[in-house]
Amino acid sequence: MTTDRHGRGFRGPLAWPPVPAMRSRSAQFDELVLDGVENLERRLKRSLDGIEFAVEDVPSTDPPPWEADLALGRAYPEQRGRAARVVLYRRPIESRAAEDADLSDLVWDVLAEQVAHVIGIHPDDLED
Repeated sequence: MTTDRHGRGFRGPLAWPPVPAMRSRSAQFDELVLDGVENLERRLKRSLDGIEFAVEDVPSTDPPPWEADLALGRAYPEQRGRAARVVLYRRPIESRAAEDADLSDLVWDVLAEQVAHVIGIHPDDLED
């Protein structure tokens, strides 16, 4: 039997049950992206299995000259047997969101814009 440091009773649990506050910011962001992909599949009434989704902290290269601001996401079309890819950049998106509600809306906007680009529709077609 193990007791607390004063010898009075049982020690508490070594790990708490998982609660949302214990998840990292990157894990919470990943959940928002996954929720957004599921929402897109429902709206499009089709699977997006042919598209790879990724989250990176920041863009890995300098922005091209035609991008005035830091990119929030990028879409890469299918090429030579490679699946299409949509990448969202966590830190630039988080820096533009003032609150959690703003963050989920911004993730949705960036995700919808990039997926629309890959599948060849206008992003407004994905709105309610």
